[in-house]
Amino acid sequence: MTISIIRTKQNLVKPFKNTPCTTLELSAIDKLPALRCNAKTLHVFKHGPEATRVIREALSKALVPYYPLAGRLIESKPEGLLQIQCSGDGAWYVEACADDCNLESVNFFDDVESIPYHDLLPGDVPEVEGVDPLVKMQVTQFGCGGFVIGLIFCHSICDGLGAAQFLNAIAELARGFDKPTIEPVWHRHFFPSPQILQQQQQPQLPPPLMPQYKLQHANIDIPIIQINKLKQEFQQVTGHNCSSFEIVAAGTWSSRTKAINFDSNTQVKLVFFANCRQILEPPLPNGFYGNCFFPITITSSSESLKEKSLFDIVKLIQATKAKLPIEFNKYLKGEHLKNGEDPFAPPLTYTTLFISEWGRLGFNQVDYKWGPPIHVVPIQGSNVIPAGIVGSLPLPNKGFRLMTWCVEKEHHGSFIHHMQGVMMTHA
Repeated sequence: MTISIIRTKQNLVKPFKNTPCTTLELSAIDKLPALRCNAKTLHVFKHGPEATRVIREALSKALVPYYPLAGRLIESKPEGLLQIQCSGDGAWYVEACADDCNLESVNFFDDVESIPYHDLLPGDVPEVEGVDPLVKMQVTQFGCGGFVIGLIFCHSICDGLGAAQFLNAIAELARGFDKPTIEPVWHRHFFPSPQILQQQQQPQLPPPLMPQYKLQHANIDIPIIQINKLKQEFQQVTGHNCSSFEIVAAGTWSSRTKAINFDSNTQVKLVFFANCRQILEPPLPNGFYGNCFFPITITSSSESLKEKSLFDIVKLIQATKAKLPIEFNKYLKGEHLKNGEDPFAPPLTYTTLFISEWGRLGFNQVDYKWGPPIHVVPIQGSNVIPAGIVGSLPLPNKGFRLMTWCVEKEHHGSFIHHMQGVMMTHA
């Protein structure tokens, strides 16, 4: 779609008050090479006529308690390990406008394939600034009074829960709070594994060759009434409860496997990431905003998976999740190194499906004073890594939206057909 978006102001927003000038250590998970990337999202709000000014001021105030986010990544010498230099440089902030467009006319960017991402996300920071900010934000005001936030976040310093916590802090300050209700906690020393640190100090191998296939995008909307029906049937059949994410993940993995029709002995994998804050001993303190998650990997032969019902796959997911405390504890002790395995580096092949849960991160509850977002859009990180993101339907609808890039064109129609069948009938 063609929209005239004009960037009217862009600069670094520094902390409102002086903040500590120090160097902070990251955790071993923060330092993982896989997290040396940026997470990109769009947040669509129906109303907020003064959003650019209000959010700018609140961001400056939030960077006082969250002062590490106003710093920059550096590499320690001679080890070459990542650290955060709390320099107070600030976050990159762009103000933009689209006065000739109202969000309702583009259906609040419900059609994610036609979104002008390049215009709604903050552009590159000019070389004259001499920094690479950890947080980059663009607030675009539309003629209707609504606005869109384009956010780029350094994954090495926050996971999804941490990023949402920071946005909620900005929102509370925008609403007039004296300080955020959740006090941020650094606490990156929870993972003092010498084995992991030793591994990270070793020279990194060249990145793997990426596949050449091109994945097709698909949005699949699942009403809340249908999800609740499947959860109720699962409880009646098994005597146990299940989550909405488990239902959608099982249906996606099953449908994709049937659509691609791998050879019967092909080993297919489902990978998703579990929050580990509460399974540590002691649990991480409330307010921790770093990376603390672990990949759960489930492997099955293609033939076996195709023969399983939806509920059988949900039970398989639950059984593997139950092992999370044991597997994470092994990782903390560096035991995976004995087998030369890295659970954070599953094979990036067509046989592996990555799926993420976004509904519980907290992005959908952020209220800068005009109400929560209508729509939160995660932006595809790669078009060659089969992935799906389970988020919420755009308001006022209730239910779930699976945003996925997981099959090639030749398998796209069959995947949609199987997905609709498995999610709309009982197992």
